Amino acid sequence: MAATGVLDEIVDSARYPLGDPNGAGWQQAVARARAELAASGCTVLREFIRPELIETLRAQGEAMAPDAHYKVERVNAYNIPLDTELPDDHPGRIVLERGNAFVPRDRISPAALIHRLYTSTVFQRFVADCFGLAELHEFADPLAGLCLNVVSPGMSHPWHFDTNEFTVSMLTQPAAAGGIFEYCPNIRSPHAEHLDDVRDVLTGSGARLVQRLELRPGDLQLFQGRFSLHRVSPVEGGTARHSAIFAYTDRPGVIGTVERTRQLFGRVLPDHLTAAADAVRGDRLLD
Repeated sequence: MAATGVLDEIVDSARYPLGDPNGAGWQQAVARARAELAASGCTVLREFIRPELIETLRAQGEAMAPDAHYKVERVNAYNIPLDTELPDDHPGRIVLERGNAFVPRDRISPAALIHRLYTSTVFQRFVADCFGLAELHEFADPLAGLCLNVVSPGMSHPWHFDTNEFTVSMLTQPAAAGGIFEYCPNIRSPHAEHLDDVRDVLTGSGARLVQRLELRPGDLQLFQGRFSLHRVSPVEGGTARHSAIFAYTDRPGVIGTVERTRQLFGRVLPDHLTAAADAVRGDRLLD
């Protein structure tokens, strides 16, 4: 099937006519996304998935969730070792508890909606356009390229920065309560960590810097998580929160570090062991 045909089967083409990259619908969606990304580092394309597929999206996520790697860990917002030498007042010394889990790409069926969307060349071109990039590449990491983030009741995904500059995600199942995406738009830049602001957020005195985002299943979120501190608040009730994470980069061959991969998935593969430690970085920020 042609690439546009695969996309039309999954995406609500009445809202997002992506069959024609030169068409008005495509251009309007891209223009709005670029404007919102420039303003706040985040944009949400509401009801991106066809409404009749929302239950399929949820059910597929629920079926793969048991394959998530569960391990409650003590971390910091930069996902660097807790014994890293830092000044006493550095926010990286603030310890958080990470209770979310990840289903890795090698446990996600190629037939799943999120996998078909992730590998669609038309979808990749659209996402690249939204971010204002000439092209995007699938994350070469065999585990982290595509994953399902699972936050069970009582757990949270604490404040953190992403390794990748461009984050693409989609809620597949909301929590019964809680599980709200919160973020601090552009709290740091490629050239400045703004440690005081980060510390304020982590210690609870930075409410002025935090925005909350209500997401619904099938919404496509584009986010610049390398520069915006963010978290998923604690999940409450009896339903886990599931979200697909589509990992792309602006250069080919990017693979996560051994430390980060083992932390997230509980294992590493030969690709991780042979990759250069600085392959995931394009700046001098803490991870």
